[in-house]
Amino acid sequence: MGRLKLAYEYLPIWLQQGVVEWNKGSIVLENGSKVLAAATSSSAVRGGSYNCIMLDEFAYVPQNVAEEFFSSVYPTITSGKETKVIIVSTPKGLNMFYRIWVNANKRAGEEGKNEYYPIEVHWSDVPGRDEEWKKQTISNTSEEQFRTEFETEFLGSVHTLIHPEKLKCMAYRTPEYFNAEGLRVYVRPEAGHKYVIVVDTSRGQGQDYHAFTVVDVTQIPYRVVATFRNNQLAPMLYPNAIYPIARQYNNAYVLVEINDIGQQVADILHDDLEYDNIVYVQMQGRKGQVVNGGFGRGGSAMKGVKTSTAVKRIGCAILKNLIEDTKLIVEDFGVVDELCTFVSKGDSFEAEDNHHDDLVMTLVLFGWLTTQAYFKDITGSDIRKDLYEDQMKNLEEEMTPFGFVDDGSDPTGFTDSSGTVWNWGDWQG
Repeated sequence: MGRLKLAYEYLPIWLQQGVVEWNKGSIVLENGSKVLAAATSSSAVRGGSYNCIMLDEFAYVPQNVAEEFFSSVYPTITSGKETKVIIVSTPKGLNMFYRIWVNANKRAGEEGKNEYYPIEVHWSDVPGRDEEWKKQTISNTSEEQFRTEFETEFLGSVHTLIHPEKLKCMAYRTPEYFNAEGLRVYVRPEAGHKYVIVVDTSRGQGQDYHAFTVVDVTQIPYRVVATFRNNQLAPMLYPNAIYPIARQYNNAYVLVEINDIGQQVADILHDDLEYDNIVYVQMQGRKGQVVNGGFGRGGSAMKGVKTSTAVKRIGCAILKNLIEDTKLIVEDFGVVDELCTFVSKGDSFEAEDNHHDDLVMTLVLFGWLTTQAYFKDITGSDIRKDLYEDQMKNLEEEMTPFGFVDDGSDPTGFTDSSGTVWNWGDWQG
């Protein structure tokens, strides 16, 4: 509002209208025009009628607030034929602003996925800024800060589990099917394919989310074919959301995270809904938690896995390798968005403040699952061996070939390490 007032004061007198109100949060002119400044919230402009709405630094609005705001403001936007929405922001991660920007960008001969028109202002468009200015700015800040603030690049948070360059390349797409409960299907079930569902549970009180991902493990690269995310569903009803999806995806193997109330979800799924393809886990001393077929001694096998420090550490390491080496294909915007804010904190990784990591944690547990011998038995694939072979292949390709020196002379032989002299004539015999 301060900049708008300053701009108004610099207008020529003949363009200025009489001012009726000149308050901190609003301006009213004598011709009836009104400008209102409000914080971004779900009730900010509810009930009003506006000709132009401008959202400043919208990328820095928390994701949940941005979604609630758009839900409340969209009826206002569509109420008039001439209503305009202007969104101005510096990029910050892959959030709602990123989604609007990507869908607005139009390739030659194609239509954008929304009605916004993208306008980009690059640092080189500002007079007086050249390569020398760029070098000086980077030396005063950092490469990542410069790329975000001036190169207008949608980088993720600092110290993310997945490298920012890889996050930039992870393109999401529109699901083939989705519903209001939070299910998003990207690839429908295929006959003969094997699927794994990893389930994360919450208390269903509007805070953390129930979440599960469906992964096609028929062949490498694995692919996330469906996701589910909901924070309103009661835990007792959550198994009823898992069961039909698991049955449709060829009776998928289901791994449930049982740290909190997940045990209740696993019990209902197995005992009440009589779903048998539950992945059992057993504690085996120093080995820690090991997946088995549910035949633990003395009934010690659990219907799921507890996310311990060791499980999370292994899962994060494997997930990083899977995604960065393109051994796991992820096309869900929710997963990509969470990966952009899944950052290092101490000796572990977790979501940044005011963000969630429920979908990511299902993939962390999937990463841990791929290291288990039982997983190799049911899928017939060894992801560790595959990653190792790819790494060795890359090292061989990058290795500098050995050379030799030709001084033009005609060698007559050589002396080996034992002192024996070998002549070429002796070899030719």
